Amino acid sequence: MQITVKQAPENHRRQRPKSGEKLGFGNLFSDHMFLMDYTSGKGWENARIVPYGPISLDPSAMVLHYGQEIFEGMKAYYARDGAVCLFRPDRNAERMNRSAARMCLPEIPVEDQLAALRGLVRLDREWIPKDEGASLYIRPTMIATEAGLGVRPSAEVLYFIITGPVGAYYPRGFDPVRILVEEQYVRAAKGGVGEAKTGGNYAASLLAAKNAKALGFDQVLWLDAGQRSFVEEVGTMNIFFLLGGELVTPPLSGSILPGVTRDTVLTLAREWKIPVAERPVEIDEVMKGAADGTLSEAFGSGTAAVISPVGSFSCRGREVAVNGGKAGELAVRLFREITGIQYGEIEDRHRWIHRVE
Repeated sequence: MQITVKQAPENHRRQRPKSGEKLGFGNLFSDHMFLMDYTSGKGWENARIVPYGPISLDPSAMVLHYGQEIFEGMKAYYARDGAVCLFRPDRNAERMNRSAARMCLPEIPVEDQLAALRGLVRLDREWIPKDEGASLYIRPTMIATEAGLGVRPSAEVLYFIITGPVGAYYPRGFDPVRILVEEQYVRAAKGGVGEAKTGGNYAASLLAAKNAKALGFDQVLWLDAGQRSFVEEVGTMNIFFLLGGELVTPPLSGSILPGVTRDTVLTLAREWKIPVAERPVEIDEVMKGAADGTLSEAFGSGTAAVISPVGSFSCRGREVAVNGGKAGELAVRLFREITGIQYGEIEDRHRWIHRVE
């Protein structure tokens, strides 16, 4: 894939945050972005890196009316030896293609996705924070751009990538979060698009998350659409429970996003000889386990937060602490192991790190 590059003039560059400056999440963006166009019958063309700026869309662009859109999320880091690294970007690229197939969008060869990532990160590498725990967040996105109304797959598509420096996803850092079990609304149903990383899933989650935060909770725990009995995801992350010494997570049954960090956690746990089960988990089992101590830990996993310990669950007006409201040993170990691999402090035994030369 040939990529043309138009760099932003020096006098139009954005102001980069200073070392030590507190970074939020998703509110700063780098100098450049990658764009590529698709037209039915022609395929992908015009791969380019240009200065970050607005994208022009026709008011009848199909993404605005029918939600034909997908995205990914990953990070670039400075390793301790000064190398710029990406963590398992090939898995994100593969998932992007699975999401594209589900949403009737064109796939992009994995190697082309990786070439676009490397080119953009290489050009804006000075935007990668060097402070501990900080990184450059990367957001590849694909949207339907054909102008016209009518429910059908768009014949024109735009793929773009933007990046920006970020700190911790949660302002409190690694502190355990309070979770409200959501019993009225659902995130996704089997047979729907829950296993695709598409914007509609996140739009559907906003009201429940808003209501939970108004009550003082950090996130919601989603239950299955059919019975409202089985756990699915926590907020925008996969969920894990350490129940009776066994690490348990709901199976990928069509309504749950197959997280890259989820797979990383399962791989490491099995490597450490921790019993692992991917099975249905009833919310009653979780609440009972938290109350009697058989649930010794619970945590979410995702690219943004990596590992997010759960301090308590609230369900049907009853809140129960997990591990006394403290982060558990396994959550801490996993967080340190994954971030250690990402930053080059721990051997990359599984060849998860892709270096940007």
